[in-house]
Amino acid sequence: MIVAGLGLRSGCAADVILGLLREAHERCGMRPDLVAVPAFRYREAGLRTALARLGLMLRAVAPDELAAAQPRCVTRSARALATLGAASVAEGCALAAAGPHSRLIVPRLTGTHATCAMAQGEDA
Repeated sequence: MIVAGLGLRSGCAADVILGLLREAHERCGMRPDLVAVPAFRYREAGLRTALARLGLMLRAVAPDELAAAQPRCVTRSARALATLGAASVAEGCALAAAGPHSRLIVPRLTGTHATCAMAQGEDA
């Protein structure tokens, strides 16, 4: 399983999300099977629009799942840590949703108002 994790600000545009997902795909040559976001961003309109265009499913990552994945993340954001209590949202979401033995295949990519990372689960 390939999971794209997203960190995004409220009101992030669908085109920004689509651009980051496209860039992540180009970097690893794999299309995500699923997109994962922190539970508090699950209902973002731009996110829903982007995923509908791509036909991808969405998974909400609970705060405890995001926290548990942090030691496996390779990038850190002081701003995200101070604001959200997690230093790596996109990577954490990707790793949490892909499973406990998953690995990053695309570390955090940064766009306007969003970040994206991709993880590969052990069954891929």
